[in-house]
Amino acid sequence: MDINKIRNDFPVFRNEPGLAYLDSAAMALKPDCVIKAVDDYYNKLGVNVHRGVYRLSYEATDKYEEARTIISKFLNCDFEEVVFTRGASASLNLVASSYGLAFLKPGDEVITSELEHHSSHMPWFNVCEKTGAKLKYVELDKENRITVENFKKVLTKNTKVVALTYVSNVMGYITPIKEIIKLAHEVGAIVTVDGAQAVPHMKVDVKDLDCDFLSFSGHKLCGPTGIGVLYGKKHLLEKMPPIEFGGDMADTVLLDSQTYKAPPYKFETGTPIIAGAIGLAQACKYLESIGFENIINQEKKLRLKAIEELKKIDGVIIYNESCETGVISFNLEGIHPHDAASVFDNNDVCIRAGHHCAQLITKKLGTIGTIRASFYFYNREEDIDKFIKAVKEAKDFFGQF
Repeated sequence: MDINKIRNDFPVFRNEPGLAYLDSAAMALKPDCVIKAVDDYYNKLGVNVHRGVYRLSYEATDKYEEARTIISKFLNCDFEEVVFTRGASASLNLVASSYGLAFLKPGDEVITSELEHHSSHMPWFNVCEKTGAKLKYVELDKENRITVENFKKVLTKNTKVVALTYVSNVMGYITPIKEIIKLAHEVGAIVTVDGAQAVPHMKVDVKDLDCDFLSFSGHKLCGPTGIGVLYGKKHLLEKMPPIEFGGDMADTVLLDSQTYKAPPYKFETGTPIIAGAIGLAQACKYLESIGFENIINQEKKLRLKAIEELKKIDGVIIYNESCETGVISFNLEGIHPHDAASVFDNNDVCIRAGHHCAQLITKKLGTIGTIRASFYFYNREEDIDKFIKAVKEAKDFFGQF
């Protein structure tokens, strides 16, 4: 894999060739093909879909629905099982607000974990408060991982929903989600998976996983902002009520009754995120052209080098040394992560500092937040060198006080 050639696909690197961008877990950079796809829609079409009876609208509709087809093949699911949303947070909330509020009752149980992003945990906390269902947590092991063994301890005949992350955005751990899904289905529970940190980095086959729902955002996989996907099994989407009402989702509207279109359209009221969907489809095609095996190998190689160098520096606390993905969460002893981040920025190193919208796990780690470096396929060894230099500089600078 020619990293320099790949980096040339990204305008940010052409504009700032020395930039060490290590915040892809928050937002992946955008390649030319995605930007062009979005620009082409606005420059050549720029009209609404599904409504117009003129050529430009037909062409825009074809592009929009072609994007749904591309993404359904990317996930290995049916066309009708791809719902476009504003992002993973919107997708996860849709499942909770529709399925959860419609079907949960007092005595039912929902299983989640302390590794969850707020968007995976908070919607179900809210649903349980409203329905009287009980929220239960998988106990994490000593490495703060979700294990099948600990999942079995909280799974009961009353479990109706399992809401878990596929890959933790703080720890980078991969959840044994396929095994968990099989166990959950044995008691009749549905499983909603937060795939925001998984889909950009590994091949995700929803049929193979047999998950009931899976959510992800476009902006984390080199796609536009403001677009996401909810995959849902067709029979579940059909029985779920919509949570937003208005144009394009209605079938029949009368004075005393109303009906809705079939999925996915009953969940996509109003003018959809047309350019975002078109751009996201191009991002999926781009990642497939890179190859997920290449992506995984590059991330692992860079992470291993970074970990080896970090361990040579006194006062570095690494929270996830044995991790399968390109995420490192760490702190510098005695230094606030936000203070350290300012030194990284001065060295043109982009990292994340804080609780990463996952306060449950940062509190369990015994800290107010962590410094997170996250690697992607466009990163190179020079980025690690700049990163380590910034770590040493931050340690030396704040060590004076």
